[in-house]
Amino acid sequence: MSIAGEPWTGNDRSHNDECHARWMSSLNRSTGGPDYPDEWYHEQCGGCRFWIALEGEMGLDYGACTNARSAFDGRVRFEHDGCDTFTVREDGSFG
Repeated sequence: MSIAGEPWTGNDRSHNDECHARWMSSLNRSTGGPDYPDEWYHEQCGGCRFWIALEGEMGLDYGACTNARSAFDGRVRFEHDGCDTFTVREDGSFG
């Protein structure tokens, strides 16, 4: 947790684990499912040009979608999730 007068960075393991458990229930695509097409491994949120990582420890796995064409615009997304409007980053980076 934060020290009085300092901004909270979100780097609290217990809080982050609780968030991760809640947020995983809203995945659009499960990478572990038998119906997960191979091409989706290359079309994950973390590699989309419209995905912006959160700050702090949560940013290692989560970011915000900023694609106006996506159903997830303005929502926090898991970096390994994805959607139909995925747009590859020109530099090929991830995360």
